[in-house]
Amino acid sequence: MLVRAVATVTTAVAVTALPVAYAYASFSPSSSSSSSSSQVSKTLNLSFLSQPHRPRLVGTATHPPSALRMDASSTNHTSSSQNDVVLPELLTEFMVDMKCEGCVNAVKNKLQTISGVKNVEVDLSNQVVRVLGSSPVKTMADALEQTGRNARLIGQGIPEDFLVSAAVAEFKGPDIFGVVRLAQVNMELARIEASFSGLSSGKHGWSINEFGDLTRGAASTGKVFNPTNKGTDEEPLGDLGTLDVDENGEAFFLGVKQNLRVGVLIGRAVVVYGTEDKSNPGVAAAVIARSAGVGENYKKICLCDGTTIWESTNSDFVASKV
Repeated sequence: MLVRAVATVTTAVAVTALPVAYAYASFSPSSSSSSSSSQVSKTLNLSFLSQPHRPRLVGTATHPPSALRMDASSTNHTSSSQNDVVLPELLTEFMVDMKCEGCVNAVKNKLQTISGVKNVEVDLSNQVVRVLGSSPVKTMADALEQTGRNARLIGQGIPEDFLVSAAVAEFKGPDIFGVVRLAQVNMELARIEASFSGLSSGKHGWSINEFGDLTRGAASTGKVFNPTNKGTDEEPLGDLGTLDVDENGEAFFLGVKQNLRVGVLIGRAVVVYGTEDKSNPGVAAAVIARSAGVGENYKKICLCDGTTIWESTNSDFVASKV
């Protein structure tokens, strides 16, 4: 699935990461929350201490975190979302090409204008920006690029003891392009963000299927994933609902899924169908691969060929396709 170990905004980031020690930082979400925030069972009170391993969630508060309402899209894409569902907060890490305090201020000021961003921390020495909030990855990545600086997603999730906290599936064409990101919010809830291009306009069903076998495309991925006691025959756990594709063939999805464990999805497939009712075998499929969580991927050079994270932009992915 991964051609390189270099992290990109739209490419799965490497699993193995060089351990780093990073300075103390603290994210303290406010106690305000919406009436629907009972979807999320705890807040993020993240305190990072210099240590040679990934950060941990060291405390919780009494109120659930605030979240962005699903029906308030912050992008220009057609947004498929779940009514009356709130988007939980996650910690997202970017590597950004910064050289001075002026760069730091420009990055922070830009990110703080985005709806859903709760807190921004910048580590200039490691060129790492950590954002706590409910904003989509694409919105934050676009904002960073607008500052005139190269930026790459290097990790996302909640720094706790999840064996696998994040995963990604990439659709690499030749006709349909897209990226689907899944992040574990807690043991009973996963957050899903997806963007697609190249689809026919209208409604398309999509799902997580049993197998990552793409020998016959979507037709060889099996049935919709439905583990025992997690879903029903009428609504399997892996059923992701419907994508609303605009006249340009683009779709953007934000949502959450109850009872979905990201760790058990590795090696399965995300499938997009030609119809809303999933009556055909599917028009595109991509294997789900593990993606780096928070604090797991701070390297700037691909060890396989020496390519730097900034040099990987044009050769690894056609950004205009998604």
